[in-house]
Amino acid sequence: MTNIVPESARIGLLQPASVRGRLAPSPTGYMHLGNAWSFLLCWLSVRSKGGTLVLRMEDIDPDRSRPEYVDGIMRDLEWLGLNWDEGPDVGGPYGPYVQSQRYDRYEEVIRQLQEQGHVYPCFCTRKELRALASAPHAEDYGAAYPGLCLNLTQAEREERTAQGRNAALRLHCGDHSLGFHDLLRGDICLTWEECGGDFAVRRSDGVFAYQLAVVIDDADQHITQIVRGDDILHCTPRQVLIYHLLGKPAPSYAHVPLVFDHEGERLAKRHHHFELRMLREAGVRPEAVVGYLAFRAGLQPEPAPARPEAFSHSFMLEKVPPVRVVLEQDIINVLSSL
Repeated sequence: MTNIVPESARIGLLQPASVRGRLAPSPTGYMHLGNAWSFLLCWLSVRSKGGTLVLRMEDIDPDRSRPEYVDGIMRDLEWLGLNWDEGPDVGGPYGPYVQSQRYDRYEEVIRQLQEQGHVYPCFCTRKELRALASAPHAEDYGAAYPGLCLNLTQAEREERTAQGRNAALRLHCGDHSLGFHDLLRGDICLTWEECGGDFAVRRSDGVFAYQLAVVIDDADQHITQIVRGDDILHCTPRQVLIYHLLGKPAPSYAHVPLVFDHEGERLAKRHHHFELRMLREAGVRPEAVVGYLAFRAGLQPEPAPARPEAFSHSFMLEKVPPVRVVLEQDIINVLSSL
């Protein structure tokens, strides 16, 4: 097994003169405390280095993205004091900063990958893939795609198209390992199977995949540092590979621990009682949220009201405790008391 990604891309050795980071929320729901946690750490990491912060709306999912969520996210960020330098509202040199306005760019890269022979049509349906119970699994990330459509002949592809079956486009890697350097976890190396196997860069309904869009956006917008939740860590080798195929240097990565409720369930957008707008309506102050999260990040000895800029000069991402954040059962009362 070989590593096809060169050393400079593999461990993210891009060392820019000025850091460019990004907040990249998906407007498929309102912000909750878990989002606030990762966005605060991202904001602090960029501001501590005197860098530039980009706000980008990742509304690549047309079925779930809503304008009201866009407005709500921006309001919540402003409420917390997490400002940005470029974005949908203020513009900037590398716009547009909304994914739904960048479809032509994604299509251009798809054509490039097709011409290079890196992608192939896949006619497998979701039902067929779910039925592959014997497919190898990558921990809890789901079954690795077994390559059913990889070696179809042109005649077989034409036959499936004639049957009215729409094809997704999958990116093929082969029997290789992929790696990168994480600022919190060190060197990470996964096999292609552990990454999920050949993955879709465009769905059968024509929707561009997150894995593709996020790399194109970050490359075009010159993002040099990415701070995000560690639930995305298994996707990062895929994204580093796309950087390599496009001839672009990979940014540095830091995957921060996630936030869980008192029962050990990871916060998600269905947990409405943890939404910032609900906390705000309950009378919780933004300084309380920031101060509490800063305490959990080891930035102050106890939970106490604070503004983000209070930590922007001394913040060191590498010192964030590498353990998940478990909220108290009465977290709303805790925050209300600060």
